[in-house]
Amino acid sequence: MTPDTFTNALLDWFETNRRDLPWRRTYDPYHVWVSEIMAQQTQMDRVVPYFERWVKRFPDVPALSQAQEDEVLKLWEGLGYYSRARNLLRAAREIAEVHDGRFPEDPVAIRALPGIGEYTAGAIASIAFNRPVPCIDANVMRVFARLENLGFEAGSKELREQAEQCVRRFMPEDSPREFNQALMELGALVCSRKAECDLCPVQPRCAAHRENIVFERPLPKPGKNVIRIEMATGILVHDGRILIQKRKPDDLWPGLWEFPGGCLEEGETPEQALRREYMEETELSVEPGEKIAVVKYAYTKYRVTMHCYLCKAVGEVAPVFHEAAEGRFVRPQELSNYAYPAGHRKLLERIHDDLRLSSILNI
Repeated sequence: MTPDTFTNALLDWFETNRRDLPWRRTYDPYHVWVSEIMAQQTQMDRVVPYFERWVKRFPDVPALSQAQEDEVLKLWEGLGYYSRARNLLRAAREIAEVHDGRFPEDPVAIRALPGIGEYTAGAIASIAFNRPVPCIDANVMRVFARLENLGFEAGSKELREQAEQCVRRFMPEDSPREFNQALMELGALVCSRKAECDLCPVQPRCAAHRENIVFERPLPKPGKNVIRIEMATGILVHDGRILIQKRKPDDLWPGLWEFPGGCLEEGETPEQALRREYMEETELSVEPGEKIAVVKYAYTKYRVTMHCYLCKAVGEVAPVFHEAAEGRFVRPQELSNYAYPAGHRKLLERIHDDLRLSSILNI
């Protein structure tokens, strides 16, 4: 299979099998940018509804540049990696100030924006502006690791460099937009970890398929050491309102809201940890009541088990927030107005699904 034959077969396959994604309908640079940021660390089927809500609320760069961070985080809630949302806001403000509200076309200027790395800059330049710039993501690296039988570790610098050389060799001058998307689509839909080789339009050129080692390319990354954490948190109800606090700018998940609590220390029960954490964080003395949920969630290498209680204050209720940017008592029905980290969001979902607790909290 010659380079031209390979490229034509790939583009013909893409024309027939491309997914109907909303940002592909116009290739508006703002839409492409938002979709690429959302798709980082996120499955594409989850991106579409978030994207549609986002562009409905913030239809263009000027609208986003004038947004408040709390609203941006709330709209992003559930996608995780919230620094992506903050960088979207920062970049929109920079585009408004430096580029007169117009998304820059030059790859160097795109790369200089907050939150945009080499891959994202290439993707925007190629997909939005049809520039002949490689965009090398995990899908593209997997495709060429198999096509070329490259014995490099997944995500490694060496594999990225080899994949980029391949992209530059095969990319057609007249349709880099379609070519880059076709490669990524092939990796997502056909040459995935499961590898449906019988559906592959370029299977005759695949060296790993000929050697029957498709599932050995690329080489796997070493496994991560998992760290397990136990935490306790409490929903404090006082005068019909619930206490929440906002994480500090330099903290993990900055700007998100949560119920007070923290990690268990050695030898502590969850109830003891909850009393201690409330006192340290808010100077409130609380008494844990009924355990309402055990929430499990994960981020990076951590696996968290969070013990969740209804609790009541003992004595005066005048919180002083030592570990938060701010805090407030809110009505139960107002809880959904705020953005929370994954564990606390799951806790709220449990409360809403538990009719008994919904009745107690008047949600």
